[in-house]
Amino acid sequence: MDPIATAQYGMMAATFRFDDAARRTVGSAGGEFGDLAQASVDMAEAKAALEANVQVARTADEMLGVLVNISA
Repeated sequence: MDPIATAQYGMMAATFRFDDAARRTVGSAGGEFGDLAQASVDMAEAKAALEANVQVARTADEMLGVLVNISA
């Protein structure tokens, strides 16, 4: 299992979720408040997921660097 590839997939999925929520935010500008609130929550969740996946990629990269240094 490749943690960096998994994190990349997670970042891509979070970006798509954020974009979808942003489109719904713009689309609900004249609509109901509930749609706007849900879109805002979805954007916050997508942002948190993106940040978590970035941290996974950073940690995996650091671990790989340590492993290379140990084996050298």
